[in-house]
Amino acid sequence: MTSPRGRPPYPDVLTPAEWRVAEAVRHGLANREIARRLGVSPDAIKYHVANVLSKLGFASRAQLRAWTGVRRDSALYRQGVTMEQDLGLGAIAQIARTVKDVAAARPWYAEVLGLRHLYSFGNLAFFDCGGTRLYLSAEGGASAAESILYFRVADIAAKHAELVSRGVEFKGAPHMIHRHADGTEEWMAFFADPEGRLLALMSQVKLA
Repeated sequence: MTSPRGRPPYPDVLTPAEWRVAEAVRHGLANREIARRLGVSPDAIKYHVANVLSKLGFASRAQLRAWTGVRRDSALYRQGVTMEQDLGLGAIAQIARTVKDVAAARPWYAEVLGLRHLYSFGNLAFFDCGGTRLYLSAEGGASAAESILYFRVADIAAKHAELVSRGVEFKGAPHMIHRHADGTEEWMAFFADPEGRLLALMSQVKLA
């Protein structure tokens, strides 16, 4: 008896590779930047984006950015929404700051200021400031002129839905931006204040 050709069906609406691209699109990245971060060609990203839009029945990247789907292998999906949790904004969990050269800034923040370096990858560096994380990035863009405040929330999906119901303008749906080696997932969603300046919700999710 011969085995069926091709890959076995993946038990989710998107494949792992498609999810990585979808999360990057929801993070607001262009195809070329996604390709650079994932180490593939822009044509490969264009192909994945087209597949994602087709599978979800979307006609544009804007629809994908607003999509609130959650990948099935994530801690957030398996945790589910627990409405008993406090949906208020928590402490400021992270502050983003743009620098011209992360490699030059990293030792200054660590050795001169004495901040504890958490980890770095690419043009990103993270430090601990007494429980608040400082995020340095060499990337420009519209938000480069000022810092972004990231508010910690217990349930990012529920808080996102609550703020949308209050008329808050989100730039995209909650999305996972990173999964640490210990399984902890970083989820974020960006929104604008009345003057159009960025703020963010941030949640760390890990199965008990």
